[in-house]
Amino acid sequence: MIRTPLPPSYNEVVPKLTFLPANVTIDWDPDTLLYSEHGKPHSILDICMHHGFHLEHACGGNCACTTCHVVVKQGESNTSEMEDDEMDRVEEAADLQLGSRLGCQVVVTGDVVVEIPDWNRNYVSEGGGSMNLGDAIPAAKR
Repeated sequence: MIRTPLPPSYNEVVPKLTFLPANVTIDWDPDTLLYSEHGKPHSILDICMHHGFHLEHACGGNCACTTCHVVVKQGESNTSEMEDDEMDRVEEAADLQLGSRLGCQVVVTGDVVVEIPDWNRNYVSEGGGSMNLGDAIPAAKR
């Protein structure tokens, strides 16, 4: 039996990004992930957008809100350092905890496990298209 060697990218281990409590893991290849202006290149938000996993991002990934707030549970060494803009903004996030980051700003370089906080998780589980503001914005008339 003749075996054809796999391309180099298949021989390397690709990073895994896991979301709790959904237990969804995204395997992604940094060599093939094209940047489409979803936060920083290879950010958690960028990876989510390319793989069909919803992470709220009301400001479009511009570090202008906190809706993409996640908490890094494992793999902090596989993330970029927090810059001043992110640090200033994340301090305003609901349920701020040790490991809180903005998904649009934290660049992933290896295996990382993050938790989506309760306040954002409920919205995501309902499959919404924008933040659920209750009656603050009236429903569209049909």
